Amino acid sequence: METLEQLVRQRIVVIDGAMGSLIQTFRLEERDFRGERFGAHPKDLKGNNDLLCLTRPDVIEEIHGRYFDAGADLVETNTFSSTAIAQADYDLSHVARELNLAAAKCARNAARAAEEKTPGRRCFVAGAIGPLNRTLSMSPDVNRPDYRAVTWQQVTDSYREQTLALLEGGVDALLVETIFDTLNAKAALFSIEEVFEQVGRRVPVMVSVTITDASGRTLSGQTLGAFYDSIRHAHPFSVGINCALGGKEMRPYMQELARIAECNVSCYPNAGLPNAFGGYDETPADMARILGDFAKNGWLNLVGGCCGSTPEHIAAIAQAVKGLAPRPDAERKSTMRLSGLESLHVETRAS
Repeated sequence: METLEQLVRQRIVVIDGAMGSLIQTFRLEERDFRGERFGAHPKDLKGNNDLLCLTRPDVIEEIHGRYFDAGADLVETNTFSSTAIAQADYDLSHVARELNLAAAKCARNAARAAEEKTPGRRCFVAGAIGPLNRTLSMSPDVNRPDYRAVTWQQVTDSYREQTLALLEGGVDALLVETIFDTLNAKAALFSIEEVFEQVGRRVPVMVSVTITDASGRTLSGQTLGAFYDSIRHAHPFSVGINCALGGKEMRPYMQELARIAECNVSCYPNAGLPNAFGGYDETPADMARILGDFAKNGWLNLVGGCCGSTPEHIAAIAQAVKGLAPRPDAERKSTMRLSGLESLHVETRAS
């Protein structure tokens, strides 16, 4: 059976698009999010999209199926906020493990159905691990810069629970995504390694950062190069950029990442920048043209869409990169790399 590692060496792998954009098309109400089980829950639950894996799994499975039908090789589980920390906002921390197991089942069912439609096809599932709604690097109180709303132990415990459940659910890879705080990401990578040791097996670990604006930095202040140097010790299967920007705005950063990364490179931008109404205006043809150009330049190993993208966008992107060679393997260098907000590389030269 073909593995993700084998496929990415053969061609550019297509990732799915946005989950929220499609959930909105179902016009779900509070009762859909509650179901029978959470009918008496004291807090409003509409908007807790991850909960739909328990209360409306048919919706989530259908969305995954649409992306596979559009040509995606890999879909992400609907678990962006399926941690005890993120679910605390809804008083649902106690169901975090269950959310991840249910989400993996939805994605796995859709993958199996897509494979049955096309014998010989291999469809993959990545366990999505979001950035959390609390940060280890920054204080939420401007008057108390030393204060943190969460501790390292709490974050690693939360990520460990999520990772273990996703692996038990049968995901093919783990995707630490939409990273705005590198310390949160490092906590996730630390927890993933602990779980790998615990269960005695590994899956590919994908990492995707968010560059917030034209400054070229993450929300916590790092340059793209500094971010990469901060996480390269984890030997990720891939590193990439997603969310916040459209493909056009991502161009200089993708060019830089393709130059410095010693692993596979991914890109799944928004469908342009949000308009005045919070929507996204880039058409499938727009996204396909931009990302197809990235592929022609040899910058991509994996490609897809983030906010505002739909199966139509993914179908166009898949067609645009079809037959184009993936970015070649990069040599891993032994240069000493240090990183704070920016990078410092120390090279030794023979006398």
